[in-house]
Amino acid sequence: MKITNWSKAEFSPNEVKINVLIDNKSGKEIQILLAKGSIMKEHKAPFSIHVQVLSGKIIFEVENQKLELNTLDMISLNANVPHSLSALEDSIIRLSLNKFDKFQRVSAVLKKP
Repeated sequence: MKITNWSKAEFSPNEVKINVLIDNKSGKEIQILLAKGSIMKEHKAPFSIHVQVLSGKIIFEVENQKLELNTLDMISLNANVPHSLSALEDSIIRLSLNKFDKFQRVSAVLKKP
């Protein structure tokens, strides 16, 4: 059993932080802290993903649409669908990954020029 405390989020201005919360044989859960004004540039995942806003408000851009996602909104994407995220306010995001996906891939998105 593992208990995760989401309330210890510390935001840095215009910065994106990621933390692995769960990594086991059934999947991976990643916490993304998007500070207001921060951006995760366009990228895609090799497997399907689920993205849920636990608190805050973001713009989720996918398929030439800009979707405003608010607290508790969730979106699911199939593999290889380009998307980006930008924070309208400090936001905590839960990213659910396939068990074969890698945390390093998510981390590499933050290093995109």
